[in-house]
Amino acid sequence: MKLEGKVAVITGASMGIGEEIAKLFAREGAKLVLCSRDLARVEAARQRIGGGENTISLACDVSRRNQVDALVRAALAKFGRIDVLVNNAGFGLNDSLAELDMTQCRQVFETNLFGAMECMQAVIPIMRRQGGGDIVNISSVAAHISTPYASVYAASKHGMQAVSRAARMELRKHNINVLTVSPGYIATDFSQNMLKGKSGQRVAGSTKYGAQPEVVAKATLRGLLKRKREVVVPWFYRIAIKLYENFPGFVEWTVRRSLRPTSQVLAEKPGDRLQGTG
Repeated sequence: MKLEGKVAVITGASMGIGEEIAKLFAREGAKLVLCSRDLARVEAARQRIGGGENTISLACDVSRRNQVDALVRAALAKFGRIDVLVNNAGFGLNDSLAELDMTQCRQVFETNLFGAMECMQAVIPIMRRQGGGDIVNISSVAAHISTPYASVYAASKHGMQAVSRAARMELRKHNINVLTVSPGYIATDFSQNMLKGKSGQRVAGSTKYGAQPEVVAKATLRGLLKRKREVVVPWFYRIAIKLYENFPGFVEWTVRRSLRPTSQVLAEKPGDRLQGTG
């Protein structure tokens, strides 16, 4: 029971990576505060996860600070402390830079980046008083390698990377570690739930390089326990990142070759489709 006695707040916990992290944390003895914008969906996830009195579900839109503060108050009222924050809430936007709707762009940033920062601000004073804690920010390989028609999502995750790295140095003296988890293509409903813009193209995933969300959950737990700086999952995406750093032209050529009409990508059978990143 590697997390016995720990209280973890997990945003975006109603499905996919967030739910799998919650399942694993529950098996390791953690007490869980699960949230998403849709109370019915996160409550359904809580029922699937189990945990009885050690797990609660709440509605919270992380882009609204008053709801973030209410989430933190509820966690403290139930369990008395917060040891781990997992910032997993987020969504994508498929559109070209030339055509994108800036209102949609701001919506992505309000949740993916600013919402994560608001959650960090809400829990840091609590962790300081407790003598330490852990913050886990679910980013993406897209923060390292931007792809066509996903510039806004990549920018929001790149911003999360920068915030995580700076905060890690700022908070070390308080025994608070900030871990960044960067998944590649993961088999979730990410693509189905992303905002769709005017563009008719997107990068197609490949089942050959896919991973199930439980792989991300296990990597997250390992990184949390070892208090790492960043975890890239699956591991081979580290090779892709290094290739892009040293041979960007080759990687960009490869990415351009994978472009497909959006309708074609979404029409593929779910079992044959990589549905997006964390």
